[in-house]
Amino acid sequence: MTSAFNDNDKDLMRRFSSGEEAAFQELIDKYKNSLYSFLRRFLNQNDLVEDVFQETFIQLYISKNSFDLERPLRPWLFTIAANKARDVLRRIQRANETNVGPMADAGDVSIDDVFNSITSEKTTPYDEIEKQETQRLVQGIISEMPDNLREILIFAYFEQFSYKHIAEILSIPIGTVKSRLHTAVVYFSKKWKLLNQK
Repeated sequence: MTSAFNDNDKDLMRRFSSGEEAAFQELIDKYKNSLYSFLRRFLNQNDLVEDVFQETFIQLYISKNSFDLERPLRPWLFTIAANKARDVLRRIQRANETNVGPMADAGDVSIDDVFNSITSEKTTPYDEIEKQETQRLVQGIISEMPDNLREILIFAYFEQFSYKHIAEILSIPIGTVKSRLHTAVVYFSKKWKLLNQK
């Protein structure tokens, strides 16, 4: 029984990888109910389920050409969904915390501090103005970054992808992901420090 499912998934993935969009829709239809059920239990917040479900299939879509057809799809999808759900919960938890350690030693304010100030939900009207200004400055720095550093930063900080998934998406070794992300963080932090010295 499991073998038949795997063969069917393999066929759908093969068709999808070769550009058949209908196969992607079949995969969504096949796993929609079980993934929704899993995410409802995992997150216990219905308003987050749809977002995580979509992110899971976006991940599948992005990885279609690097996906190993010998790997069973179902556990891979559920792993992605669980990781995405954990990321969302961590993001919510982080938004409610005040102390977050720096990721890289590049100044008094870490990149985590900057992003946490953007995502914090506890804001006063003054904080909201400051938050909007911070968002504008952050977006300005990110838009000026070299493409390879910008994409790494977005995947890691905004999309919360793991090193492994970033490596899969970009088809580069995990070591390259780590060193490139470190370079991106240092680049961002230096630019941020310069802006705040003006």
